[in-house]
Amino acid sequence: MPASLRELRARRASASNIKKITRAMELIAASRIIKAQQRARAAAPYQAELTRAVSALATYSNVDHPLLTEAEQPKRAAMLLITSDRGQAGAYSSSVIREGEQLRELLAGNGLEVVPFLSGRKAGAFYNFRNRPVAGQWDGYSDNPSYADARAIADGLLDAFNKPTSEGGVDEIHIVYTRFVSMVTQRPEVIRLAPLEVIEGEEPPSADELLPLYDFEPSAETVLDELLPLYVASRIHFCLLQGAASELAARQRAMKSATDNAEDLIQSLTREANQVRQAGITQEISEIVGGVDALANAGAQDD
Repeated sequence: MPASLRELRARRASASNIKKITRAMELIAASRIIKAQQRARAAAPYQAELTRAVSALATYSNVDHPLLTEAEQPKRAAMLLITSDRGQAGAYSSSVIREGEQLRELLAGNGLEVVPFLSGRKAGAFYNFRNRPVAGQWDGYSDNPSYADARAIADGLLDAFNKPTSEGGVDEIHIVYTRFVSMVTQRPEVIRLAPLEVIEGEEPPSADELLPLYDFEPSAETVLDELLPLYVASRIHFCLLQGAASELAARQRAMKSATDNAEDLIQSLTREANQVRQAGITQEISEIVGGVDALANAGAQDD
C-alpha cells in the first residue's frame, strides 16, 4: 500500500532532523581530531626518550627485575582491551574486540589463561553480555584520555603482574588498541607490554638508534624501580591517545556516511512525495473533468 502524502512528509522531516544531528556530530568529531592528534604527537617524544632510558638501563645495568625477566612456564596473561565509551564510531570498537578475541584464542592455544582488563564501555558491554569475568575495568575518558587515567590502568596491571600466579597474578601483559595511521586508516594492533623484550639485531644500529650512556644514581636497581612504572604508564597513555584519535576519525567517517545517507533518503522521499502529490492533482483534475462531462451530458439529455 503506497504511503500517503502526509506520511511521506513526516518521514522526510524525520530524515532532515537526523541529518542535522549527524552533521553536527561529524563537525564535532572533526574539530576534536586535531586536538587528539596534537596530544598524541606531544606524548611521542617523552615516550621515545623514556623507552631509550629503560632500554639503556636494561641493557647495561644487568639488573634482575621482574618486568625484565621472562617466566619459565607462564600460566596467566593479562589482556588490556582499549575500546570506546560511546557508539556512532563505525567498526572502531568491534575491530578491537575482534582482535582481542583472536589474541585470546592464541594465548589460550599456548596454554595461558587470559585475564581481561577493559578500557571503555563497549568492551565492558561485550564481556557483561557474555557473563565473562573481568579483572579490571575503566571508562569515561575514551575520546579524551589523560595521563592520570593511564596511570590508574598501569597501577592495576602492575599489581597483577607483581603478584604470583598462585595468588591471581599474571606472567605477561598484552595491550590491544587501535593505531591512528591516517584519517582514513586506523589499524588494530597488539603489543606485549611486559616482560620487556630486548631484541638484538645482526646489523649495527644507526646513529639515531644508539643507546645513550647513563650514570645511575643512587643505583641501577632504584632507578629501574622508578622508571619502569613510568614507562608502563607512558606506553598505556600513548595507546589511549592513539585510540582516541582513531575513535574520533572513525566517528567522523561514520557520521559523514550517515549524513550522506540521510540526504539520499530525503531526495528519495521528496521525489516520492512529488509523485504522490502529482497523482493526487491528476486524479482531482480527472474528477473535475468527469463531473463537467457528466453535467454536459445531463444537460444535453434534458434538451
